[in-house]
Amino acid sequence: MSIRHLDRLLSPRSVAVVGASDRAGSVGATVWRNLRAGRFAGPVFAVNSARATIDGEPVFACIADLPEPPDLAIVCTPPDTVASILAELGGRGTRAAIVMTAGLGAARRQAALDAARPHLLRVLGPNCLGLLSPHLGLNASFAHTDALPGDMAFVSQSGALVTAALDWARTRRVRWCARPAAGDGVLAWRRRGGRGAPRLRRGGCRRLRHPRRSGARVRPAHGLPGATRPC
Repeated sequence: MSIRHLDRLLSPRSVAVVGASDRAGSVGATVWRNLRAGRFAGPVFAVNSARATIDGEPVFACIADLPEPPDLAIVCTPPDTVASILAELGGRGTRAAIVMTAGLGAARRQAALDAARPHLLRVLGPNCLGLLSPHLGLNASFAHTDALPGDMAFVSQSGALVTAALDWARTRRVRWCARPAAGDGVLAWRRRGGRGAPRLRRGGCRRLRHPRRSGARVRPAHGLPGATRPC
């Protein structure tokens, strides 16, 4: 597996939230609030055909209306829209997407992958908590708290584990460079450059062993087995 376009996921220069909302308690509202509350310096765009503004910021009716293709898109829309949105994002030139949407069955997950593949669009998710990249001030997640910037990366399939680790780290001032929660999508890890960078792919624990060994040659890597089934 290549690492193509992982830089757009972990170090984007611009971000769009497709399905951004001001409806209290919704994923789109929480993600939009977290993204704007961080220190991310690049352009941030909201996409929602049912809104003209959110929190005083202009909202674009569709992806085609965006002034530029975002490096990273966060998708918070119903399951039956995900594949078409990924295809449209890929066509605009976006090369990384985080799919927060839950409830995609096997057919819709495959449709999403099929829509992303022709554009080499990297997808984190679906059904994931999101991504925090603290050195950028990027909180592209619906986590309840942010992370402190540092040099250690943390990757988990479980959003619950990520939120528990966030709470633990906050009380102990532990610092991170990246914290992706993969949801139904992903897992593998490699050290690359000066910061920890997850290497992402679908698959169970057995498929992680080789990437973890290769990453450990340049940086310690630790695996935590899932609580419900052994690796």
